[in-house]
Amino acid sequence: MTSAPPVPAARYPSPRALLEKYGLRAKKSWGQNFLGDEGILDDIARLAAPRAGDRVVELGAGLGHLTARLLARGADVIAVERDRDMARVLRGELGDRVRLVEADAARLDYGEVARMFEAAGPTSSPGAARRLAVVGNLPYHLTSPILFSLLDQLDHVSRAVFLLQREVAERLAASPGSRDWGLASVLLQREADVSIERIVPPGAFLPPPNVESAVLCALFRPPGDALRVADPVRFRRLVKAGFAQRRKTLGNALRAGRVVPDEALARALETAGVDPSRRGETLTVAEWAALDRALGT
Repeated sequence: MTSAPPVPAARYPSPRALLEKYGLRAKKSWGQNFLGDEGILDDIARLAAPRAGDRVVELGAGLGHLTARLLARGADVIAVERDRDMARVLRGELGDRVRLVEADAARLDYGEVARMFEAAGPTSSPGAARRLAVVGNLPYHLTSPILFSLLDQLDHVSRAVFLLQREVAERLAASPGSRDWGLASVLLQREADVSIERIVPPGAFLPPPNVESAVLCALFRPPGDALRVADPVRFRRLVKAGFAQRRKTLGNALRAGRVVPDEALARALETAGVDPSRRGETLTVAEWAALDRALGT
């Protein structure tokens, strides 16, 4: 692989210039909207890589605008991109300054990626995080599969910084009892402190999407430091059943979901101190976790 000359992030070509240079256009079917706003790119890079030497996995690196800023901050970057046209741009503009993995981000093995970092040697900074930061501009149709894949592999991940459709970000950062509080909110917030860092207007992208976007930051707690549950697989099924029929009381919704026998459910609700006449959307993460623990192993 040949090395491209270093390109300062501030002078990285615009999305329009790169598309014209390589004879490409955004693929609507792939949900491609390229972020070119320098201030927003800098903010995302800062959130993903607070220190030089931090290990960052960029999902859907696209034309390389965020990649260039991560590299400028001294991050150790592995870029994941399954579009061969985009991979050609990344190689042409960044050369061997970035390691490129041509793979589906929704099926990524973060353990394997972590081993790739280890094989390359120690990070350049003694204070750099050993667990991975994951960052990316996620198309709407891939948000859920990428998020659930990430939640299943948190031993390897310290933080996630995602550019998402605003309504999706608001659901993930929602509070109990709100209209947006749901399955994904509970599952993510059991593991992480979640915040929306900024709203991104359509005009920041090429081509502009029809909706606003938001930068979401999730800081994952150390392994074993999340709200403890007895059975993580059952916990996910339990919460899913509780939100499946929002108009039903919690007791009726969980019985309809057939997660556990009715007798065990009744005892667990009493033990956890959760009133079965409440609706699932009113329970906090701690209450959901307490209910699963009351069900036992």
